[in-house]
Amino acid sequence: MRVLAICPHFEPDTAPTGVVMTRIVRELLGLGVDVDVVTSLPWYRNHAVEPEWRGKLMQRTTEPGLTITRLHPFPSDKGNLVARSVSFGAFTVEAAAWAVVRGGRPDVVFAMSPPITLGMAGYLAAKRWRAPLVFNIQDVFPDAAVASGTITNQRVIRSAERLERSLYRKSAAVTVLSEDLAENVGNKLGRSGRDPGRSPRIEVIPNFVDTQAIQPADRATSYRDEFDLGDRVVVMYAGNVGHSQPLDLVLAAARHYRGRDDVVFVINGNGSERERLEAAAHDLTNVRFVDFQPAERLNEVLASGDIHLVLLHEGMAAASVPSKMYSILAAGRPILASVDRGTEVQRTLEASNGGIATDAGDTDGFHRSLALLIEQRERRDEMGTAAREWVEQWHAPRQVAEQYLALFAAVQGHQK
Repeated sequence: MRVLAICPHFEPDTAPTGVVMTRIVRELLGLGVDVDVVTSLPWYRNHAVEPEWRGKLMQRTTEPGLTITRLHPFPSDKGNLVARSVSFGAFTVEAAAWAVVRGGRPDVVFAMSPPITLGMAGYLAAKRWRAPLVFNIQDVFPDAAVASGTITNQRVIRSAERLERSLYRKSAAVTVLSEDLAENVGNKLGRSGRDPGRSPRIEVIPNFVDTQAIQPADRATSYRDEFDLGDRVVVMYAGNVGHSQPLDLVLAAARHYRGRDDVVFVINGNGSERERLEAAAHDLTNVRFVDFQPAERLNEVLASGDIHLVLLHEGMAAASVPSKMYSILAAGRPILASVDRGTEVQRTLEASNGGIATDAGDTDGFHRSLALLIEQRERRDEMGTAAREWVEQWHAPRQVAEQYLALFAAVQGHQK
């Protein structure tokens, strides 16, 4: 089988979706699948093409069974929505053009969102090569952007919703990360539940957890030394610092604990909200802002936190499942989440006993739960142990790749 994968990021880019797609592709190669990847030049870390990749609009690399075509992403000001939309549009045009003219007919086209526009590139390639399109949804757009307040213009929202529904209907299958997202997509298509006999079929294929790469480790790390964290209780948010995450919760908690020298708060990541948050925290000596760390340092970063935060604005959890949740559980660390009630994050924490989920918008509940975890180290340790034991039963990378391969074979067979 030959698969054409169109995605916004791929190794060595550090974006979480790039990590996911890279590992899926590598596992598919191990299952005997040939893969052509169309993606961007690495740019996620600093929102600019990495120095060693500059100088060309396109670079192509090959290895047995795998061809990777990296195109210029035209990165823009991450805080400027219009500029970002133009950048996404330009990259989508590039990706579509290359996917349509490249040599060799794929058996399946596999496109990833966000950005939602890559679904159009996938559709055009699928139509050109008379191949089925499998549309992989990591976050439901525009729902996630609307819930976070990133998009407020009703005309833009309606246009995005029309594009979204159109792309679902043009797909042979739509894959999502949870039952919440499956219900969301099903509702957009005017139906409930998943029915493999209907088109498009909606499949839940969760992201994997690499329990070999991520292991529980000693909390006394070089990361703690580097950022002057000492032996204090570290409350950590690690991830994108953007509009989707209510990180003012972290600053409010830090103000409450500013008189204690045994607790410190860490915001590890970059994004459009970081500059504002740093300005708001100028008088807080118990808050550390740390840049994104290299992928090879992930295990150490996770081990350095005593309590990890998973935060989503109200309405977001039905459109997004933070992949970092599973990495934190694999590292054997407890999670404190602020998310919508009854969604995947809350269900996972309850099933694993690996943390506490408070309702999005319930600031008092969040602070009460944080206080409990800060004061009760034994409970933190118990949650961390339970989290690791639970996640070891979760989907491994090879299992996830096998699910995708089975779906590819099913839609290919249906196409013939």
